[in-house]
Amino acid sequence: MVLGSVMLAAALGVGLSGCDYWPPALQAQIEQLRAEAQGFAAERAKFESQLAQTSRTRDELQARVTELTNQNQDLTGKLTALEQSLAAEREKAAKTGKPAAKGSAKAKVAKKPAAKKRP
Repeated sequence: MVLGSVMLAAALGVGLSGCDYWPPALQAQIEQLRAEAQGFAAERAKFESQLAQTSRTRDELQARVTELTNQNQDLTGKLTALEQSLAAEREKAAKTGKPAAKGSAKAKVAKKPAAKKRP
């Protein structure tokens, strides 16, 4: 009975401690899988870095789109106000009998004579 207990304890001790021996083919396969796992982990880290950079770029571009949309709305409001002001001025000019100056904002540029080359 004592011998059976000792054998059982020895078997449990060996069973719980595990065995460090692996057949060479299995060991090679384990090493290959470990190397692949490390490669996949490195690739995953690279992709996560790219994803973070892309997310930052997207956020920056979204902020720029929002800013440009606000500027566009402001400029549209100013344009509408200027068009209304122009229409009112044209109406006023038509009532007073003066023709509205079309293209008065365009200034004629006089050409300068070409400089003579010295020999």
